[in-house]
Amino acid sequence: MKKFFTLVLCVLGISQSAFSQKYSNDKFPDGTEITSWFKDYKKLQLKDLGKKYTITDFGVSKDSTKVQTVAIQKVIDKAAANGGGVIVIPKGVFLSGALFFKPKTALYISEGGVLKGSDDIANYPIMPSRMEGQNLDYFPALVNAYGVDNFSISGKGTINGNGRKYWDAFWARRKENPKCTNLEVSRPRLVFVWNSNNVQFQDVIFINSGFWTNHFYKCNNIKILDAYIFSPHQKGDAPSTDAIDLDICSNVLIKGSNMSVNDDAIALKGGKGPYADQDKNNGANTNIIIEDCKFGYCHSALTNGSEAIHNRNIIMRNCEVDGPSILLHLKMRPDTPQLYEYIRLEDIKGQTKNGLAILAWKQFFDLKGRPDVPLSYGDNVTLKNIDLKCEMFYKVENDPNVRLSNFTFENLNIESAKADIDKSLIKGVSFKNVYVNKKVLE
Repeated sequence: MKKFFTLVLCVLGISQSAFSQKYSNDKFPDGTEITSWFKDYKKLQLKDLGKKYTITDFGVSKDSTKVQTVAIQKVIDKAAANGGGVIVIPKGVFLSGALFFKPKTALYISEGGVLKGSDDIANYPIMPSRMEGQNLDYFPALVNAYGVDNFSISGKGTINGNGRKYWDAFWARRKENPKCTNLEVSRPRLVFVWNSNNVQFQDVIFINSGFWTNHFYKCNNIKILDAYIFSPHQKGDAPSTDAIDLDICSNVLIKGSNMSVNDDAIALKGGKGPYADQDKNNGANTNIIIEDCKFGYCHSALTNGSEAIHNRNIIMRNCEVDGPSILLHLKMRPDTPQLYEYIRLEDIKGQTKNGLAILAWKQFFDLKGRPDVPLSYGDNVTLKNIDLKCEMFYKVENDPNVRLSNFTFENLNIESAKADIDKSLIKGVSFKNVYVNKKVLE
């Protein structure tokens, strides 16, 4: 089989080494240097995280049926008052509502340890937050860090959102009103980090969130290394459980992680609405690298939107896909000005339902009295060294409010049930060594 695969690649003119590059001297798509920070994959060590505060040493019970929000929060507060330290979840299951980490505190979940979210929304008191591209009062996550530089979550244990009750409530509401919004049903996220720099998550298992799984808002220098992020996707399961939502973040490395959720895997957000680009609460995502990851079922492996205004210098590379509905999705809201630029996907292999999708996203949109529809742009997008089996590779619609330019397709081996590609939809489109169903695209 390996010899056959090698032969096929050679026949199609695609090098087998395309999927094993080291990327030692590469640059971001706009030509700026990728700094050494992105090439530092060192894991945090428990011994270096400060004084250990194992929660069962400070009054937290081993009773897995008892909600212990107050007792666990006291441990966090004690560590912060004493100059900082790492909160250790030992082996066992510990049930809690919303927890708030303080400056100089971190979270470590031991192998066999589970921090499990309460399925009673009363354990998540409403407070200032950010959801779906807008600042508003909303339910916090199970784990929260507001202004906690150097915050980390490490260890080989599990954060379990215990989301079934929230999922059932959402689908019940959707049955009553098919047009209900995502915010109509009270659901907590799993992790929310706001205005924090130098954040690192590693090795942890994140599962069964009630809403989005990991949400970062206005954060810089984020590393997510070897994480496992999962929620079930059968009918009636886990709505809106995005694996990672980056909301106005810069310098992000997502490496070696495995994601399968019932919504987008990685979603780039930053604001919505006809004047979203004038709101100080909104902004761009810049300098993001996603590499060496595996994507199972999800609505899209990499999504721009549906609440975003500007994404620049986005790289996804050396990844495997097995089940996403879409590989790369540019969601174009007709009520929001958007610019998605300098995006590069390279060295991707596997199967998806769709490859590239650029479609109007009309769910819940509102021009709020603006007389004209704001224009949106997709510019300098590259798909390179990709071996993909799908139903439809090129799902791009002719939208008068969207301007697409400077797309490059290079070294592609595509097997697609629907093979039509309309080059006229993109200004300045280039195809180099592109094979669709073993036929070269001229």
